Amino acid sequence: MELSPKQQAVTRIKEAKKILILTHKDPDGDALGSSLALLSFFKNIGKEAISVCNEPTPEVFNFLPNVSEISRDFAGVRDFVISLSTKDVKADKIMYKVSDDKLNIIISPKSGVFTKEMVEFPEGGFNFDLIIVLDSPDLERLGTPFEKNPDLFYETPVINIDHHSGNDYFGQVNLVDVTSTSTAEILVSLLEALSPEKSPFDEKIATLLLTGIVTDTGSFQNTNTTPKSLTVAAQLVAAGAKRDEIIKNIYKTRPLSTLRLWGRALANIHDEKDYGFVWSSLSANDYVEVGAAESESGGVIDELLKTVSGAKFVLLLSEKGGILNGSLRSVEKGVDVSAIAKLFSGGGHSQAAGFEVSDVTLENGSSAIIQKIREYTKEMNGKLVQPVEQPKTN
Repeated sequence: MELSPKQQAVTRIKEAKKILILTHKDPDGDALGSSLALLSFFKNIGKEAISVCNEPTPEVFNFLPNVSEISRDFAGVRDFVISLSTKDVKADKIMYKVSDDKLNIIISPKSGVFTKEMVEFPEGGFNFDLIIVLDSPDLERLGTPFEKNPDLFYETPVINIDHHSGNDYFGQVNLVDVTSTSTAEILVSLLEALSPEKSPFDEKIATLLLTGIVTDTGSFQNTNTTPKSLTVAAQLVAAGAKRDEIIKNIYKTRPLSTLRLWGRALANIHDEKDYGFVWSSLSANDYVEVGAAESESGGVIDELLKTVSGAKFVLLLSEKGGILNGSLRSVEKGVDVSAIAKLFSGGGHSQAAGFEVSDVTLENGSSAIIQKIREYTKEMNGKLVQPVEQPKTN
């Protein structure tokens, strides 16, 4: 009988000695909470693991337990290789001594002389025997870790854990559940399967997983909230998750720079009444002028634009790192914004999705993007949105 994806994941994890945990660039609460929860669990059971996200943690998530343990890179865990050519001079004996904080490697030749020109330092390999990718629909969304080390992902087994409907199923094991609100929700049952005799949830892990569920459901206000997500959340609270601390830090505490940035977004709102959506924009200059980090725009779409009445979905265009980013959220139940993200080679799930457009700026690229979305909604013939009838003028 074939094992289920969860059973396969449990088997792979139990057999692994050194695990690399990765999540997508521009990390959100689900990505960070899930990564830290898994890292903490592995440490609790004595499993060697490292968690990597190559982009800075948004300041709003600095309250998360052990957040400093997420590494920006894993180059430091490469093997260090010293290569000595023996083409012309053969080695006889090899020894090493540690003296004065130095490791001295002593190689005695059979005949002739070794010279420094015979020594090279090739890039060593990684000794991970398992990679776990969290909350990412494809490997490209990992950013630099995949771009700089593509061979690692073909040489090492990958467990893909995600809840996005557009997932590419890129792993040897694909634990993908599109009915789950978040990757954190999936991890709850996986950790229980990994620790059947003892609860895997201490206060830290419970808080981290609840953070993932809370952020991906918009504090249980989004349409993706299910009875299961509420039950799982209650289970985590019972295990010690600090619900009040999560809500306070994510939804009730804002730096002045964030509020100023939100003001810019509010000033840039456009109402596409005929097409049923509202959009706003933030330029690179907006971030500079208000002194805000790029990560501070996260609440613009979820806490401001989504509150607009009459819109079926909302869009935020923002310039980040020289790339034009689009973030989409559905407001009305049944509107699949991932289909709109796919128009620009993006993805996500039906309630929240995003895309990136390179080599364009907000100034010269936004008009084409908005026009394409208008044409798409019109082409849907009312399946996505209903045009608003304009008042007649005399």
